[in-house]
Amino acid sequence: MRNHTVITTFIILGLTEDPQLQVLLFIFLLTTYTLSVTGNLMIIFLTMVDLHLKTPMYFFLQNFSFLEISFTTASIPRFLYSISTGDRTISYNACAVQLFFTYLFGVTEFFLLAAMSYDRYVAICKPLHYMTIMSNRVCKTMIICCWVATFVIILPPVSLVFTLEFCNSNVIDHFGCDVTPILKISCSDTWLIEQMVIACAVLIFIITFVCVVLSYIHIIRTILKFSSQQRIKAFSTCSSHLIVVSITYSSCIFIYIKPSAKDEVKINKGVSVLVSSISPMLNPFIYTLRNKQVKQAFNDSLKKITFFLKK
Repeated sequence: MRNHTVITTFIILGLTEDPQLQVLLFIFLLTTYTLSVTGNLMIIFLTMVDLHLKTPMYFFLQNFSFLEISFTTASIPRFLYSISTGDRTISYNACAVQLFFTYLFGVTEFFLLAAMSYDRYVAICKPLHYMTIMSNRVCKTMIICCWVATFVIILPPVSLVFTLEFCNSNVIDHFGCDVTPILKISCSDTWLIEQMVIACAVLIFIITFVCVVLSYIHIIRTILKFSSQQRIKAFSTCSSHLIVVSITYSSCIFIYIKPSAKDEVKINKGVSVLVSSISPMLNPFIYTLRNKQVKQAFNDSLKKITFFLKK
């Protein structure tokens, strides 16, 4: 007979038991987290204060940076606390909150990337009507739709996860609260939840990926009609977004499109933590190093701050 107990805390195993590796891991994650938050905050600040960055593209980038900060903050600080103190326990409620917000921010990024690809399509394929089509009201509506769509899609499976029963184990083999390792330790029938998670993942992937692909098919067709100099300029406006899309989709396909949670398939925790730390850190650099307007806005802001400090 199953020993049904009310689980109030979980134990998160983390990535390694080696003390030396834990020190290196802590330094690595703290560095990447600091750079991620700093870089994305810089983008948010620049897009808010610089008049040249008051365009739909940078409005979406501002929101994307906010999501990156939120996504990495949902899991990395708690893991850093666990490494530094040795306290691997997390309350049931804290685990539920972390699980919900990790998926909320992570999935919203996919919809936002699709919205950003549509913005690039309008900018290149319909430049004369760009500001009319991508008005301030339309941009805000698209952002709201991204959040609402995410909430509607993830709410059913996440709600069912919170109803699971746990019998003999409360040990989560991961660095944070994630659906798959939680399903593996549950003594409830998880078949329905697993199918819903897979269905939601496929639905999100197909909807957003189709939007991105269709946008870039039209963009490429339009660019091919340009002169060589115009092609370079047009491609430069899309290259940063295309790189971020490639990183996001390829990493998440590797992690989340998996068979049953109760199969003998081990989750690659190393890749998961890299997605939560490296990607949010790289994105600000991708957008700033490949974008003249952002670099110019950064230099102008530095000059203003230096001038103010000298006074």
